[in-house]
Amino acid sequence: MENPENTNDELHFDNRIPLQELQKAVEDIKKQLGKIIIGQQDFVELLIVSLLANGHVLIEGVPGIAKTITAKLFAKTLKTDFSRIQFTPDLMPSDVLGTSVLNMKSSEFEFKKGPVFSNIVLIDEINRAPAKTQAALFEVMEERQITMDGTRYAMEYPFMVLATQNPVEQEGTYALPEAQLDRFLFKIKVGYPSLENEVTILKTHHDRKLAVPQDQIEGVLTPEALKKFRSQVQDILIEDKIFTYIAQIVDKTRNHPHLYLGGSPRASLAIMNASKAFAAINGRDFVTPDDVKRALAPVLRHRIIVSPEREMEGMTPETVIDMIAQSIEIPR
Repeated sequence: MENPENTNDELHFDNRIPLQELQKAVEDIKKQLGKIIIGQQDFVELLIVSLLANGHVLIEGVPGIAKTITAKLFAKTLKTDFSRIQFTPDLMPSDVLGTSVLNMKSSEFEFKKGPVFSNIVLIDEINRAPAKTQAALFEVMEERQITMDGTRYAMEYPFMVLATQNPVEQEGTYALPEAQLDRFLFKIKVGYPSLENEVTILKTHHDRKLAVPQDQIEGVLTPEALKKFRSQVQDILIEDKIFTYIAQIVDKTRNHPHLYLGGSPRASLAIMNASKAFAAINGRDFVTPDDVKRALAPVLRHRIIVSPEREMEGMTPETVIDMIAQSIEIPR
């Protein structure tokens, strides 16, 4: 008779990809940020997923809810360079990208790099700058390079833009162009904390005294390790039925009666890449429909535009995304 223990061993499957190191790095980042950031678990997880999927993030919320400090501390957990650019109405493209300066000794122009030449770039209040300054980010976000006076300057690895914005309804803000919004992998909406979390925030600040939050955060992820983890994420398995599921969802946004503008093929790719990263941080080497669903709202909410009539009725992009997700059969 066959030994039952052997049968159990045969039923145990290991992942094709060893994801333990990746999962530990994710937990380390969450642990570091948890020292300072209270009750923003979803926000932090989406930042990590975007990092693994090699995407940029747009963070929206009213002032004072720790958008900037979270982005800053997140950058500190990575052992890389960090720069912060405060966008203002009078900011020029050269203030971001850099400018050519005449060298008096050589009588030649030299390119002085701007603050965008860093690894993690935090752009604070991106929608307070005019369109031409926002447009200066198009090439660098998509191709990780800038072209100045006919010369190409590549960004160092890794390169990630974290941009915060106040809700568009606020005074002194400019709406971002659709082409620029499409270059952000995620748009993360950050809300007010719960009552319990706000009490914890007050206690934590009281106990911290004069300690600087950044000093309590340690770097836990190197560029070399990140490159390895991103490679593992790219190897996550996706079945054909999941490809079809993603394509059906995005296709439905293009001919939905409640939408004025649907998602582009870049949206489909973003959902796929984010789904693979969600699978990886959960220790799986294959994508499930739940991973896809988790990626839908942050990927699509800034890429689709609700028709004016429906918007006047109070309908939001998230409502339509939910309707579309429920209308398409989940692959088994």
